[in-house]
Amino acid sequence: MTIVFENASVFDGVGSELLEGVSVAVEDNLIKEISDTPISSKDADRIDCSGKTLMPGMIDCHVHVYVADLDLGATGRPPTYYAQYAGKFLKHILSCGFTTVRDIAGGDHGLAMAIKKGFLASPRYFYGGLALSQTGGHGDLRPSSAGTNFCTCGAEVSFLAIIADGVDECTRAVREELRKGAHHIKIMGSGGVMSPSDPIDRCQYSDAEIVAIVEECTRHGAYVAAHCHPDEAVRRCVELGVRTIEHATLITESTAKLVVDKNAFTVPTFAVMGALRDSGKEMGVPKKNLDKLMEVYDYAFEGLQIMHRAGIKMGFGTDLLAEQHVLQGSEFTLRAEVLPNAEILKSATSINAEILGMENRLGQVKEGFLADLLLVHGNPLEDIGLLASNGKDIDVIMHDGEFIKRQ
Repeated sequence: MTIVFENASVFDGVGSELLEGVSVAVEDNLIKEISDTPISSKDADRIDCSGKTLMPGMIDCHVHVYVADLDLGATGRPPTYYAQYAGKFLKHILSCGFTTVRDIAGGDHGLAMAIKKGFLASPRYFYGGLALSQTGGHGDLRPSSAGTNFCTCGAEVSFLAIIADGVDECTRAVREELRKGAHHIKIMGSGGVMSPSDPIDRCQYSDAEIVAIVEECTRHGAYVAAHCHPDEAVRRCVELGVRTIEHATLITESTAKLVVDKNAFTVPTFAVMGALRDSGKEMGVPKKNLDKLMEVYDYAFEGLQIMHRAGIKMGFGTDLLAEQHVLQGSEFTLRAEVLPNAEILKSATSINAEILGMENRLGQVKEGFLADLLLVHGNPLEDIGLLASNGKDIDVIMHDGEFIKRQ
């Protein structure tokens, strides 16, 4: 069956203006034809797109589908609990128009297999397995009062990260996650907001450890993503070969230029900061964690401006945790305080596809690309809020050539 979207205004994923009066034909799971004249196809299923915008399915490059609690150190719940939360999370984010996600820490092969088998409604799923953290780093979720009665990797107290210290342990940990099918490897390059014992402004991992991780990934054909807030952490990770910098909150002009020169990416995450600022206290987030958040929050918008001026390829990520995952759309509205709408849309489509290594298959309305498409009721280049309403303003969601939503 051929599906034809007719009379569409098209955001193609790379331009800054809509293409008017376009018809797009989908066959099986591919975009078969794009034309500025009507497409002839016998018995086609035709959708009139007058007054609406056809655009690529969106991509979120920073999610954690197993983070069911804001208390990241919580233990004792069985894996089936987290699996059920993951199903809820993935169904919701798909209904918001995100047809692909990158699980940056915690996702695993079992969930990927279940998605591939069609056991649950889900976007296309890329996962990095367990992130790598040094002892006392951002992925070490034990409270500072905890003893040392744990296995060497700390796996029984974390569903997000493993602890690896020294070149040999880091090399082994990378190989183990890649063996289990990880698409990329994430490291903790600095302190973070939600971890219990690491100052947010301090770098983590030695140069030798980071180089070993990068080299191991390169040999495998994978890449390294690094959690970094302070400017120094961003700079040293990029210099040592890290490909994507998650957050990059305190970046400076000179480091932004280095990121461009190294052809690296950043993935700012504003939704999580806004959510924690607005409701973290009421949801039980400890004061010391909220204090760390405010150390970076006010500068973050200036950092976003710096990245934009430098021409960094910025991806789109939300990093939302637990019950706050329903605030997906706030990433659009917060970024819009600083960035043009077109740049935000490119981040959520073609740039994120490039981060995933899928720039020839995803993120654009282009012939031969996978048929991940959205039909938005209005023009998101003029009103970014159309993408911030949890799917209410999206009339059609197509994933891999199949209708997820059609109204």
